[in-house]
Amino acid sequence: MRLVIARCSVDYTGRLNAHLPLATRLLVHKGDGSLLVHSDGGSYKPLNWMSPPCTLTVEEPDEDAASVGVTQQWRVTHKKSGDALVVKIYEVIHDTSHDLGVDPGLIKDGVEADLQRLLAEQVSVVGEGLTLVRREYPTAIGPVDLLLRDDNGGTVAIEVKRRGDIDGVEQLTRYLELLNRDPLLAPVSGVFAAQEIKPQARVLATDRGIRCLTLDYDEMKGIESGAPRLF
Repeated sequence: MRLVIARCSVDYTGRLNAHLPLATRLLVHKGDGSLLVHSDGGSYKPLNWMSPPCTLTVEEPDEDAASVGVTQQWRVTHKKSGDALVVKIYEVIHDTSHDLGVDPGLIKDGVEADLQRLLAEQVSVVGEGLTLVRREYPTAIGPVDLLLRDDNGGTVAIEVKRRGDIDGVEQLTRYLELLNRDPLLAPVSGVFAAQEIKPQARVLATDRGIRCLTLDYDEMKGIESGAPRLF
């Protein structure tokens, strides 16, 4: 992972256009090829980013850019959509690279782990005609919470969260891109399942063709235990 603190401006072009004027920011270039642009405040989320699969190339600035102080230009291009994130760097303040090694993955809290287990036992909550293939289905970028098969031979990948936000949708999107390359699994559709799904995450998931599923934890526990319930 490469961490660069630099005075820079950032432009995103493609399905939408966005501009970040000149300021000091943190650029995070991860081993999976993604680039994230952070500021020192406002949110833990990046101001802008490019998700994999993408490639980064370093370009020489043109005469106009060089005349206003641009020393180098980064262009990060998405391999499928062609969207581009262009970072014009005026000054590099800090530049380091670190090998983080293999990450063991997120250890889910009790509720999230229970939701995954309960949903695996009650796949009818997701839809009719589905059967469980495996929990924690392994991929090169981490395990998919649940992998199901439908009656038509299609595959369904499910990401389970207690609270569903944009990061969870991005995570499931990466899994779907990878799984759909496997001819034995494709076509693979996605379901984002959580007790609570934030509106922004729901909009992003819908835009990407991912179905959202709100889980009732107490009801699922009641179904599993068979205990009588008054309400």
